[in-house]
Amino acid sequence: MSWQRHGRALLAVLLTAPFLSQADATIANVATPAIQKGLHASATSAELVIGGYLIAFAVLLITGARLGQTHGYKRVFMLGTGLFMAASLLAGLAPDAAVLVITRVVQGAGAALMFPQALTGIQLNFAGAERIRAIGLYGIALSGGAVTGQILGGVLITADLAGTGWRAIFLVNVPVCAAALAAAARRLPADEGHGDQKVDFAGVAILSVTVLLMVLPLILGRPEGWPAWTWVSLVASVPVLAVFIVVQRRTSARGNAPLVNLQVLTRPTVAWGLFTLMTATATYYALLFTLAQYLQNGLGHGPLVSGLILVPWVAAFGLAGQTARRMPGRVARVLPAAGCALLTAAYLAISADLFAGSHGLGPLIPLLAAGGFGLGTQFSSLLGRLTNAVPPRYAPDISGVSTTVLQIGGALGVAVFGAVYLSGAAPHDTPRTTHAFAVTALVLGCAALLSTACSWLTIRSGDGPAEESSPTGSGESPADAQVIASA
Repeated sequence: MSWQRHGRALLAVLLTAPFLSQADATIANVATPAIQKGLHASATSAELVIGGYLIAFAVLLITGARLGQTHGYKRVFMLGTGLFMAASLLAGLAPDAAVLVITRVVQGAGAALMFPQALTGIQLNFAGAERIRAIGLYGIALSGGAVTGQILGGVLITADLAGTGWRAIFLVNVPVCAAALAAAARRLPADEGHGDQKVDFAGVAILSVTVLLMVLPLILGRPEGWPAWTWVSLVASVPVLAVFIVVQRRTSARGNAPLVNLQVLTRPTVAWGLFTLMTATATYYALLFTLAQYLQNGLGHGPLVSGLILVPWVAAFGLAGQTARRMPGRVARVLPAAGCALLTAAYLAISADLFAGSHGLGPLIPLLAAGGFGLGTQFSSLLGRLTNAVPPRYAPDISGVSTTVLQIGGALGVAVFGAVYLSGAAPHDTPRTTHAFAVTALVLGCAALLSTACSWLTIRSGDGPAEESSPTGSGESPADAQVIASA
């Protein structure tokens, strides 16, 4: 496929999915006070406006990826986008908090359908240097969407367009989704999927329960004060996950298609790579949360400032993805670890600056840019390594699992590192809050260091790239048997 003639238009359509999904994961963060006031909602209902979306999104991601394989990624992309658009419209018109929470859950389900089709579409339609470029832009859409959500939420609520107030943060999705649907109908290649393969509904049910048991307490535990049910839920997720693994192995042994191909995911490159992505992503989402808390409650800045200060991070993240693809093979091989090392250094430098007594934003901006460049280098190079480690037939496995891992990592990061920050912070107490953020940045640096070590294990795992079938094909490649044999 020619990048100049078709690739850019096709990729632009695909990238609306990760961008919108991540934007709506954060856009409601700054709107909760206005929603509580406008709908007379309780604090728990306001939390569920955010949490309901994230829970449905995380629970259904792998199912969405598998449906893309069985029914065609184009068809499922359009279905998910249409559902996302309809839910956004209903959320913007919600008469009360209960309706808003329900529509946000439906919106999360729509995001889970459309989101994994982006990486699947990249793996099926791009190869070589074009795929590396596409993955770099995919990373920008992910990171940029999360930050744009925070900035756009503040701008729209402040502007109060036509008196819509907080409702505009949902209504703005409607024209964007409508344009994406029209473009998808024209630009995405026809893809009928594999209609002969049945969806593993037993796997869907058990995995959904597993992810729900993991994510629900991580999202609602902190605002609820970590009641006993959150710990019971987390502990219960372990045996349910074990049951899922047993069911998937039995499904494969019977010759049927499992929901998740465990043989592919247990390859060292894939396993260590996914853990590295989860760890590094956890630090990023934790930074989004704690930095906003620090700037607004500690230093007294508004939500717009706390969003704009992350622009250097996103810009550097995007630059890193485009720089990584130009590196020669010997250098490219170590980029995941090098990116994690730079991310570690950025967090530790932020911590040292704050411990030294700095309260200004000046030193923070270049350090955030360095962190964004490090994470962008790690993300684009590592995701490229993961997608090259398996043939296109297994694109849904990598797409669904990697995106689910990112969401679980994000929820885990906010829960764990957010608790570290909140345990030491105090509203409107600048010295104490600064100290809390300094400690948090130090802990984030330690987590990034763990991610660096895991990156080295990914590099040293010895898995070579899988052979490719035609970039536009989705059938089995000659490398499939080799992948299974080496797993």
